[in-house]
Amino acid sequence: MKEIDYYWDKLNAMTVEYAPKVVVAAITLIIGLLIIKLFRRVLKRLMTERDFDPTLLKFVMDVFTWIFRVLLIISVIGKLGVETTSFVAAIGAAGLAIGLSLQGSLSNFAGGLLIVMFKPFRVGDYIEAQGQAGTVNSIQIFSTRIITPNNQVIYLPNGALSNGTIKNFSQEPLRRTEIVISVAYSSNLQQVKDAIMKIANEDPRVLKDPAPRTEVRTLGESGIDVVVFMWAERPNYIQLVSDFYEKVKLAFEREGIELPFPQRDLHIKNLPGDPKA
Repeated sequence: MKEIDYYWDKLNAMTVEYAPKVVVAAITLIIGLLIIKLFRRVLKRLMTERDFDPTLLKFVMDVFTWIFRVLLIISVIGKLGVETTSFVAAIGAAGLAIGLSLQGSLSNFAGGLLIVMFKPFRVGDYIEAQGQAGTVNSIQIFSTRIITPNNQVIYLPNGALSNGTIKNFSQEPLRRTEIVISVAYSSNLQQVKDAIMKIANEDPRVLKDPAPRTEVRTLGESGIDVVVFMWAERPNYIQLVSDFYEKVKLAFEREGIELPFPQRDLHIKNLPGDPKA
């Protein structure tokens, strides 16, 4: 019975000593989470009112949320009576070790910051980078999520993305075509150009300023390459190019303009001493 009384008294003493700390720590945790939630709402409202980019808004909110959560955890541990100085030192040492082992992730984090600050692209833009092309779905802390035209999801590391070449097809409102059409050497070039320009001038999607134009690009092995330059608004670009090829094929058939095909001229020479010479 004495042992039971001893442990009972010890449990009561520990309860009296630590219960207030646990209560204070719990209250600190609850209040801290509420403050973080309120902070996110206020920050979102302020940035929305000032017309901040949605990508920047989400990125900033995620970064600050995780910073405040780490500070809240340290504060709660301090309320429980744990020495936070050594705890913070341990976190710093662990952070250094993790940082050295996750240099690639830190590079991706820094790349994400650069992308958000300098905005080479935004959510909804169609880009080509790192050998991949698609519509930007989201810019996350370590990677950028794009969706390809055939609905595949690709995650591009922000570090490589920020240091590489990015081709943004959505940034400018206008796009210029550079369509190469090959015709046979027997074709009348002026007739070819007139047929092409007629198609371009009759299409309402082709802008009049800058005006469409054609020029001879190269004299190829099998035919003459004529390049067509037309300006159009970005939403009309893809369909315009597709329709243009179809109209050119039909127009060439009507006017008897021949499209080239691979061909070679073979010359056979009899060598001296050949019995057939």
